[in-house]
Amino acid sequence: MSFQNPVFIPGPTNMPEALRKAVDMPTLDHRSALFGEILVPARDGVRAVLQSRAAEVFLFPASGTGGWEAAITNTLSPGDRVLTARNGMFSQRWIDMCQRHGLTVEIVEVDWGEGIPADRFEEILTADSGHAIKAVLATHNETATGVRSDIAAVRRAMDVAGHPALLFVDGVSSIGSMEFRMDDWGVDIAVTGSQKGFMLPAGLAILGVSARAMAAIDTARLPRTYFDLRDMAAGHAANGYPYTPPVGLLNGLKESTRMLLDEGLEAVFARHHRIAEGVRAAVRAWGLPLCAAREALYSDTVSAIRTPDGFDAGRIVAHAAEAYGVAFGGGLGQVAGKVFRIGHLGSLTETMALSGIATVEMAMADLGLNIRLGSGVAAAQAVYRKPGAAADAVA
Repeated sequence: MSFQNPVFIPGPTNMPEALRKAVDMPTLDHRSALFGEILVPARDGVRAVLQSRAAEVFLFPASGTGGWEAAITNTLSPGDRVLTARNGMFSQRWIDMCQRHGLTVEIVEVDWGEGIPADRFEEILTADSGHAIKAVLATHNETATGVRSDIAAVRRAMDVAGHPALLFVDGVSSIGSMEFRMDDWGVDIAVTGSQKGFMLPAGLAILGVSARAMAAIDTARLPRTYFDLRDMAAGHAANGYPYTPPVGLLNGLKESTRMLLDEGLEAVFARHHRIAEGVRAAVRAWGLPLCAAREALYSDTVSAIRTPDGFDAGRIVAHAAEAYGVAFGGGLGQVAGKVFRIGHLGSLTETMALSGIATVEMAMADLGLNIRLGSGVAAAQAVYRKPGAAADAVA
């Protein structure tokens, strides 16, 4: 693998040089006033990226998985019922976590490649007249299948049912790259991590928590210590931490949120959509299907691409790494060996995306798949060319 080549895994993502430098900083006394000059703008920046006015923002030294543990242990009690769909590897992991914590999980089974069935959630919540279900868990972007679910539709289903359950959303591979509206969608806890849309190394679990979710903390009885939001809230109120914080990562987060907001969130979302459209055009040119069942479900951060029956998709990932020094994502869980994944999120441009498309095209041709060299690249170029560029060049 070459460090000079960009990566096309769905996280950790490529890091801009400015963020690498921001993370690489001298030791700082995290109990000094200077630390507040890092922590306060980092938290404010995250709140803005979440498009929330009032969410409490918590930054744990952990990954997104730690963020989910913080979400459930701070708001729920042993035996509580939660509702979720199982439509991919990451939704399955949250189910497993809830079950290990002694929660009762009502699971809606969904084909991998489909999104969350908001209509089915509405039926279940309407039938739950006693409001035994305390939380609805939703994976916004299923990284294993390249499927984006409609969180606004999930919130509408909850509202139509008149159900008071909390809404927890895994936005690990969406927040900072695709549209996410915490307040407008009525999200009670949004969970993400530093290593995807925020373009940083792994190491920060990032949570946005609504007032409703904060109110649930005092009655929740699941055990928590390291992830206790009460301790973290007290620390953050004094511009500090209840334990030693990862100062360099927090400084990087301060800078990454500034970069995203300076670019403009709508521009960030449009850039990811445009890059994703080029990748999808390449996939169509190769004659291969996406794992996502239909266009409305297509993710703008990762594409999972099915290979012909009987062909191990993992060979493409391995060959691209060995022969060309470029990393792509393999299939996970039910789609292991059936798909390979192209991550197109974070610090990425159309030109970088073209290099990934060209590389995976060579890898597939090397392995004997019926791929015409240049077909995917040309299809993506047709998407990425700027309107009027040819006329400008002639002029």
